[in-house]
Amino acid sequence: MAAAMALMESPAIIVAIFFRNKASIYDKKKKNTTPTSTLIGESLKDGAQLLLIGAMVVGFMSGENGEKVMAPFSIDLFKGMLAFFLLDMGLQVAKNLKTILNKSKFLILYAVISLPIHALMALTLAKLFNVPMGDAVLLMVLAASASYIAVPAALKYSIPKADPTLYFGMSLGITFPINILIGIPFYNWLAVLFL
Repeated sequence: MAAAMALMESPAIIVAIFFRNKASIYDKKKKNTTPTSTLIGESLKDGAQLLLIGAMVVGFMSGENGEKVMAPFSIDLFKGMLAFFLLDMGLQVAKNLKTILNKSKFLILYAVISLPIHALMALTLAKLFNVPMGDAVLLMVLAASASYIAVPAALKYSIPKADPTLYFGMSLGITFPINILIGIPFYNWLAVLFL
């Protein structure tokens, strides 16, 4: 499931960078002449995306020996750095909470409505592929969640003009609390009911 989580974040990064690339070459005076295949290629080659996929490949290839060698950096140091990163994101959300609530009501509605829809899609897949209940609940939580770490960090550096109020605020200010307070018990109840 940890690998599934990282793999689920990759398409989000690719789509965001694809739209950014498409928007940056769009000219109102003439039609877009850059082929979609070129835009997809550029989106796949973005540094944040390559780093995420490359780290997974290196981890898979190096196995347990590689994990032991990298543990001081990837496990011990990572936890402390992650704590500071999450605190920084939390402060950004807290400072901009009023701004988030003044954004488009459609975005706020999407941040709320998309959660059960994505969870139900994951439940359907879990039922089709006979996924054990514990894994199914976890898959539902992952599908209903926003990216709280990888995508916001990637957007911050890949698309500096993107408004951090939106991608931090929607994921941490709306999606995260709803998932924790209501979502996880609801997804568990659904999984028990249907699996």
